[in-house]
Amino acid sequence: MSEQKPIGSRFSASSTAREVTEGIALSGKTAIVTGGYSGLGVETTRALAGAGARVIVPARNREKAERTLAGIDNVVIEAMDLADPASVAAFVDRIVAAGMPISILVNSAGIMATPLARDEAGHESQFATNHLGHFRLVAGLWPVLVKAGNARVISVSSRGHQIGPVDFDDIDFRTRPYDKWQAYGQAKTANALFALELDRLGAALGVRAFSLHPGVILTDLARHLSEDEINSFDVYDENGNRRVDPARDLKTPEQGAATSVWAATRPELDGIGGVYCEDCEVALPQTETDGTRGVAPWAMDPQAAERLWLLSEQLTGLSVGDRRG
Repeated sequence: MSEQKPIGSRFSASSTAREVTEGIALSGKTAIVTGGYSGLGVETTRALAGAGARVIVPARNREKAERTLAGIDNVVIEAMDLADPASVAAFVDRIVAAGMPISILVNSAGIMATPLARDEAGHESQFATNHLGHFRLVAGLWPVLVKAGNARVISVSSRGHQIGPVDFDDIDFRTRPYDKWQAYGQAKTANALFALELDRLGAALGVRAFSLHPGVILTDLARHLSEDEINSFDVYDENGNRRVDPARDLKTPEQGAATSVWAATRPELDGIGGVYCEDCEVALPQTETDGTRGVAPWAMDPQAAERLWLLSEQLTGLSVGDRRG
């Protein structure tokens, strides 16, 4: 892991995904963007494809994906349901069989503050989808990520990770009362810890990983929230218009996708990895910032990251490389 401190990025909270790819040439490279046909994922797909990458977008709803991505060149839609292990495995098998190196993987798909639900194995749905689904994806794609020689895996976390750490004693809310925000915070912390341990395992093989907070953007991610909950984020002004104020973390989708694209493409991040980012910059630890900025200590704890990784291997039966050897 590199040190958790700013690197002097020339971009900011108001930068857009298109702006951070100016001068970046991705021709000949292949990227995968989960959630690439919804919300911030669309703008991530648009920016990477616009820079010349061939972008594969896994989709549970192909019709919606085709409609949303119409007019964007260099995009290929493939079937995959992140919450279904068999579907993830089938997608991975197709990609690996094709033999193409994957230079960029942006894990942007996710769910937020959902009512209690469980996957087929009984795992709480936010943890299962946001973390375990992406763990399965990365483990399966490992050979083609390594093949790229200089790959980046981007884990879209959230400032919501500050709600709390991973509760290793009761991840699936078997004994504690279910709280949708505690579950969301745990899943977003897992996203950051995932990037931390993945980078430790992959750095020597040319696979670097980053996690990030994209900003507050009203997208389909908020579909499970009540009107009062949405209003609590102060996303609307007194006239009912959506606020755009990057300094207060209220961003457009194009601005919200910028940090993902920045982490995935910028050369100034060469040799760096395992860090949590925000506003197109490496974030400070929360103890060194004011208010809600920065990364909480439990989301950059290497021991917790390794513990989560080992548990994820047990829960999925999958591993990266010769990790289990």
